Amino acid sequence: MKETIRILMTDDHPMILEGYQNTLLSTKKPQQELHIDTANNCDQSVEAMYKSIHTEQPYDVLFIDIKMPPSEDGKYTSGEDLARLARKILPKAKIVILTMFNETYRIHNIVEEFKPEGFLIKSDLTSRELASAFQAILHHPPFYSGSVNRYLKQTIISDIYLDDKNRRILYLLSQGIKTKNLAEHVDLSLSGVEKRKKQLKMLFAIEDGQDETLIEEARKLGFI
Repeated sequence: MKETIRILMTDDHPMILEGYQNTLLSTKKPQQELHIDTANNCDQSVEAMYKSIHTEQPYDVLFIDIKMPPSEDGKYTSGEDLARLARKILPKAKIVILTMFNETYRIHNIVEEFKPEGFLIKSDLTSRELASAFQAILHHPPFYSGSVNRYLKQTIISDIYLDDKNRRILYLLSQGIKTKNLAEHVDLSLSGVEKRKKQLKMLFAIEDGQDETLIEEARKLGFI
């Protein structure tokens, strides 16, 4: 009996996408029929997700690269935003995070928020691991690569976790948006923004109180 699996792969490097596709197609089980779509940016990925719903052919698996160019309207700034949307509109889809990042805090943050069915570090990834990971994610999730599991063990005592608004505030500050204008981009009052900025500086142990230092530390730890 045929098992049809609908897949969306999002990565801004076409050659990487081609490699993923070729690996999955050449290593799939005989009964599996793969339908693979690709997206090179946030806008294409969002469009493909909604289209899959409208055509009543929702995706079963989503491969999402974390570092993506933001959407034109600035609503989606990374793969994390895409994963958040996917959890909302494609609740049955399995999410596989692929990233070059090896910062322990960002990995911890992603696992805490999304609990992805798969999490792979691209620099570690071989065709064999991708093939075995895909089958494990389909039938016995989650599958986290060795590096991810090591990082998670390192951060087991860490409580650094940022919700969507805090992460967006960090991103907007990193793009040069002034504090007085942040309320226009985040669903908070100016006093609410100020309160969250104060909490962020305490969380990241920013002693000089400067926004620049906060952004530098957040970037160093992989939150931006």
